[in-house]
Amino acid sequence: MQPHLRRILLRLSGVLLVALGVLHLGVTPFIARMVQDGAAPSAVDWLTPPMLLNHVVVGILLLPLGVLIYYAAPDAAAGVRWALIVSRSIAVAIATLPAILFFLMGARYFGAVPFRIAAAIVSVASMTLLIVAFWPAIRVPPT
Repeated sequence: MQPHLRRILLRLSGVLLVALGVLHLGVTPFIARMVQDGAAPSAVDWLTPPMLLNHVVVGILLLPLGVLIYYAAPDAAAGVRWALIVSRSIAVAIATLPAILFFLMGARYFGAVPFRIAAAIVSVASMTLLIVAFWPAIRVPPT
């Protein structure tokens, strides 16, 4: 894979992760409302705080992961060791998300449009990241 194509795909994956983080944070109030509307009043106070905490933490953590991939892309494309380690570590972590998501949640949540969008983004980003991050690097001497 050509270094410039690798850089572009890594950066695109980084942008997708940032978009996923923004989407995650953006739908948090809607999910809180869904819990309030769908759960018994006695359960709402018990369910809402951990759900909000989880959603906010995951959304916030996706932002720096995407930025790190974007930042490391030129050096990873050039075969620089630190950037390859960063991009490959993030690629493996993100690649586990679609399978675990489907295993734990099943297909019943795929009726919600934001959930389908998020699942599609994380699937595309994870597959792209895995392929690009682990493609054999071509060492490009610094200029």
